[in-house]
Formats: sequence, C-alpha cells, structure tokens
Amino acid sequence: MKPLLTCLSLLACLNLVATSASWPQFRGPNSSGVAEKGTPPIVFGKETNLLWKIAVPSGLSSPCIAGDLLFLTAFEDGKLLGVCFDRRNGKELWRAEAPPGKSQDVHQVSSPAVATPATDGKLVFMYFVPFGIVAYDFNGKEQWRKALPFEFVMNGSGTSPAISGDALVLNCDQDEGESFVIVLESRTGKTRWQASRHGGGGSYSTPIVWKRGRQEDVVVAGSFRVAGYDVHTGKERWTANVLTSVSVAPTPVIGDGQIFVMSRGVPPTAMGTFAGFADKSDKDKDGKISPDEAPRGFQGGTFRGMDRDKDGFITEKDWSAMTNLFAKGDSGLFALRAPGEGDITATHVAWKKTRGVAGISSPLFYEGRVYAVQDGGRLTCWNAKSGTPHYEQERLGADGEYYASPIAANGHVYFASSKGVITAVRSDDALEVESRNTLGESLMSTPAIAGDALYVRSAKHLWAFGKK
Repeated sequence: MKPLLTCLSLLACLNLVATSASWPQFRGPNSSGVAEKGTPPIVFGKETNLLWKIAVPSGLSSPCIAGDLLFLTAFEDGKLLGVCFDRRNGKELWRAEAPPGKSQDVHQVSSPAVATPATDGKLVFMYFVPFGIVAYDFNGKEQWRKALPFEFVMNGSGTSPAISGDALVLNCDQDEGESFVIVLESRTGKTRWQASRHGGGGSYSTPIVWKRGRQEDVVVAGSFRVAGYDVHTGKERWTANVLTSVSVAPTPVIGDGQIFVMSRGVPPTAMGTFAGFADKSDKDKDGKISPDEAPRGFQGGTFRGMDRDKDGFITEKDWSAMTNLFAKGDSGLFALRAPGEGDITATHVAWKKTRGVAGISSPLFYEGRVYAVQDGGRLTCWNAKSGTPHYEQERLGADGEYYASPIAANGHVYFASSKGVITAVRSDDALEVESRNTLGESLMSTPAIAGDALYVRSAKHLWAFGKK
C-alpha cells in the first residue's frame, strides 16, 4: 500500500506542476510581460525547436494559458469566436460563437478579434466589443454573460480584460459615449463598481493592478492621464497628466516601486495642412471631403473620428480641431513614484524620457531595466531607477512595425516584428542579440510563455516552440 500511495502522491505532484503553467491575460501576470520561471528557447523557427504548428482563424488576440489549455479570440466568416486548444499538441478542443451585437469599425491593420482572453484558473473570460463579456468554463460551457455599452473608438477597441484576485477589470475608454472602467465579480459577472473616466477619449491600454502595502489600485492609462482607482470601491485616488491626447495604446508596467507609463503623440505638423489634404482628395472641389473621397487610411472609423462635428464630411474646421487636439497632452516614457492622493503630476515624476519612446508597443520592466522598441526595430534600454539610458535606439536587425509588446524570461527579452521576425536579446546593459527567428508570416500579436515553451500567434497560424 505504501508504494502505491507514494506513486499516487508523485502523480498528483506531477499533475500539479503540469497544470500550474499560467499566462492568464494579455502579457501574462498583471500584464508584466515577464515569465519569472519560464525557460523558453532562444533559437526557434519552422524546423527548429518546433513542438507544433496549427492553422487558426484570423485575429490579433494573444494566447491566454491556464495549465494545459490555451485560449484565443478569433474572427471567421463574419463571426466572433472564442477558441480553446490543448497547448500540449495544438488540438482544438472547442469553440464558441460570441453573442450578436453592434458592429464596430476597426483600423485596416487591426481586427474585430483583438481582445486577449483572461482566466482566473477556473473560468475564461472573452471580451467581444460588439456585445461585452462572456465567461466560459474550461469545457466551453457558458457560465454568464454581461452586455456592456460601447459606442465608438476611432481605430476600434484594443483593450483586453484583466484579472484582479476574484474580479475582472475592463477599460472602456471611448471617443463617443461615456468612458468608464468597470470591475466585475469573476464568478457571477455582477458589477462591483463602475467609475466614469471623465475628460478622456478612446484608448487601447489594458488595466493593471498596483498593490503597495494596504493600498491596491486599478491603474488605467488613457487620453491625457494615467489614474488609479481603489480596487474595492472605484474611488479615483490619484491621477498624473503625463500622456498624449489621443490613441494611448501602451499598457503600464510596475517595477522597483515605480510605475512606468508611455505614449507617443502625433506632432501637429505631421498632419500637414487641410489645403494640402484637400488638393489630393477633394475631387468635386466643394471644400470638404466626403467618405467616398477619403483616401486609404482616412476611411471607416478614422473618417468618423476626423469628422469632429459629425456632419458627414471632413472640413477645414475638423482638420484644425484634430490638429489642436494632437498638440495637447504630454508624450514620453514616465517613471512615477508610488503615489498618495490627488493630482501627482508635479510631485511624483521620478524621470521622463522622450527619445526612444514607442506609440503602440508597451514598455517592459525586467531585471532593473526598462525596454521600449520602436518601429523599424530601434531598441532603447534605461536604468529603471535613474532613467539613465544603457543604450538608445540601437537596431535589432529586424525591421517592420512593432505592434507586439516585448516579453521576457530566463535572462532574455523577446521582440516580435510585424514582418514575422522574433529577436531575442540578452538582458544586459549593452545590446547583445542572441538570435533572430524568422517565421515567414506577419506577426502583430504579443507572444506568450508557459513553462519551457513559447507560444506565437501569426497571421494564419499558432506556433509552439520548445525543446523536444
């Protein structure tokens, strides 16, 4: 009997280890981008350290992992889907169609399936902007659903739900309609609190939680400011006016007792003049641009956002209003000390940097350093405490846009380019590129790490890399 009990105990321990791997939301635990105990490969590719590769429906959500299960949201045949896979072999286990809702305009490089699922280890939560949140058990059975009002964000929503203990947090910043942050009871979907996000427009960042002793805040970065809300009551505790006025995408990160927030504004001069715009687009020469006249890049949601007075045209008045909006707010990478109450803009900025700042990809704190990667593969690394740059805008050797945010594990940082190249660099004060791994497909979703494996969603496939 004793050998049998010993064997059963060993099997139980092995099962616990096998199911303890977790990447529970966008960028992993608290959106940090760090797998503290992960040991993924540094060198990988189509024929190197490839565990499996499967075709998946389109979408930009990142992998969400709970034990042996991996979740994605997807878009196929006009339907929004939640899909579950066995992460050991890539086998699809189930898929569920989202409830119908109001269709949303998205940017030409984005997708209706952009929100990464979140899991508390018991349920998985899928955010579908046209409807709201749906919770499923791990067998794909719906447990609850909650419709959430959502009017319009210029480029389509980009936020994902976040886990905070036994609660689910969602940022609902909007360009039209009321912006708010909401906290739901994860077991039932019941609203614990909802706080208005006054004075802001649409944003694309995911909430994080900042716990300092007895104080615990939900932190949301959006237009003009980053703010902290009491995790239990929703009361706004503090705010810092350190962000650009529109399209704040990077999610904040925490490290060394500070929070790092980043945004990169559009210089007003980058828009040029309305006269120059109209000269190329105003085909009927009536002094205004209709939807049919709008060039590529100014259609759909972008046109709606540019049409500030909502008269169905882009006029010189609209152009001036948008130019003035771009000129407001602040821009850069800010390190904020642990705040108390109220407006901390003038009192809690430890340091600020404007060189090397990214507009979409989030910053990464890892081993006492802060990393940011710009389009074109320009990487900057700062000392987290002082803000002193270790190196600035050095080339990774893999160009393209960097929509995916960096992640880290086992002394290395990974950067994924839209051209399908994932560069691994050593975590150090000097840039040392360890590998450039080419997948041959567009890559815009942030990869995930679980145990000794790296999971990557490209344009058409889901890949698992690890040592066999």
